[in-house]
Amino acid sequence: MIGFIGAGSIGGAVITGLVKNGFNADEIIVKGGHSNHANLLGEQLGFQVVKKVKQLEDTDVIFIAVGANALDGVLKELKEIVAGKLIVAFTGSATISHLKQVLGDAKVAHAIPNTPVKVGAGFTGITYSSDFEDADKKKIASIMGYTGQLVEVPENQLGILGTVAGCSPAFLDVFIEALSDAGVKHGLNRKLAYDAAIGMAIGASKLAKQSELNVSALKDEVTSPGGSTIRGVAALEEYGFRNAVIKAVDAAEE
Repeated sequence: MIGFIGAGSIGGAVITGLVKNGFNADEIIVKGGHSNHANLLGEQLGFQVVKKVKQLEDTDVIFIAVGANALDGVLKELKEIVAGKLIVAFTGSATISHLKQVLGDAKVAHAIPNTPVKVGAGFTGITYSSDFEDADKKKIASIMGYTGQLVEVPENQLGILGTVAGCSPAFLDVFIEALSDAGVKHGLNRKLAYDAAIGMAIGASKLAKQSELNVSALKDEVTSPGGSTIRGVAALEEYGFRNAVIKAVDAAEE
């Protein structure tokens, strides 16, 4: 059995990704908050919803998916039942040292998923406490594998990895919207423009993932001399596209 504390945007996305991709909903217990979101999601997906942290006592792994302001209160309640459990916090402000300080001898991890976990295509960075054994890591990986890719990184890289993978879906959404607007400007209907832009993003990402070439070489493959694509790339450079992306990551990191 696994438990969740919180089923909001990230917690709900992870739970949805698990169940939609084959994890047994009967093996999930969720302690919801005041928003009733956990109850509504539970009705859709079939997992059990409880009212108190103590009711997660029979779980082996507990994922914490609450905001920074609620984290300490949750940890204090959780301290009573953590013996023998693996604790994974999705809260951005969590640190391994703070989790260990409050929870004592519990094995803890800090992870930052992105929203595509909801469709099994997520990218999650994770840092484990030093007492996590290989078998413990395999257990977490076997669960999170339903939601996409899980990558272990040093804690000092978790923040920037979370920004690059976690904030960028919104950046990509803006890019897709802009591509769609351009398509409409030049005569496409809105649905076709969105379908083309989204299909491109999916296909190009899949090609970049599977190709032995890096993305710079893939770009070179479609930028023929004097062609339309290189003119478009030149316009992106002229209007600061590359710098805008870097500045967006800088701003998110701050």
